[in-house]
Amino acid sequence: MDKKILSLLGLAARGRRLCSGEFACEQAVKKQKAKLVIVSQEASENTKKLFRDKCAYYGVPMVVRFSKENLGKAIGCEFRAVVSVTDLGLANTLNKLMKNEETMEDGIWQK
Repeated sequence: MDKKILSLLGLAARGRRLCSGEFACEQAVKKQKAKLVIVSQEASENTKKLFRDKCAYYGVPMVVRFSKENLGKAIGCEFRAVVSVTDLGLANTLNKLMKNEETMEDGIWQK
């Protein structure tokens, strides 16, 4: 299932429907362009807290999943701690795929 999710992230990146990096993703959430935020499991606790708070405030679903290396490779970069999907249809598809195998904890989907 992870391969399918990562390949969909790659499609989003090639279609310019994805922001990557902490600053760009934070701006996308604030401008309400982000429809789904994926934070790496290896991201710092400060980064996780920042996006947990921002996503809760702006009503954006957030997922803590994948390694920095896997997120980066999926979108054609070396390492990425945070990516956000800006396409609603793609975000819904990714959300459904991830919900099938995860549990929700404090409003955040975790594997």
